[in-house]
Amino acid sequence: QVQLVESGGGLVQPGGSLRLSCVASTSIFSNYHMGWYRQAPGKQRELVAISTRTGNTNYADSVKARFTISRDNAKNRVYLQMNSLKLEDTAVYYCYAEGRTGTTSWGQGTQVTVSS
Repeated sequence: QVQLVESGGGLVQPGGSLRLSCVASTSIFSNYHMGWYRQAPGKQRELVAISTRTGNTNYADSVKARFTISRDNAKNRVYLQMNSLKLEDTAVYYCYAEGRTGTTSWGQGTQVTVSS
């Protein structure tokens, strides 16, 4: 398994921006699908965005055109740029990694709170 450590969460007003970062402890980062999930209180964990090992990206409909996932394979990092944040984006955000064999790893989560 890969150790994942997220950072960058915090409190932001509606319409604001945050950038989440996740660093992975692996020497073959480029072999992994990397993604971000979130879980709001009382709700199931949901996929926010994914960056595949082949360079494709995919987003939940609720964040399209507002969030951007990117990765830096040289730094073992994946990022989530979140713009035009809404109250409903409030959640714990988790970094996710999936290896070629299907094994998955999760970070500890970082809290994002959107509030006026």
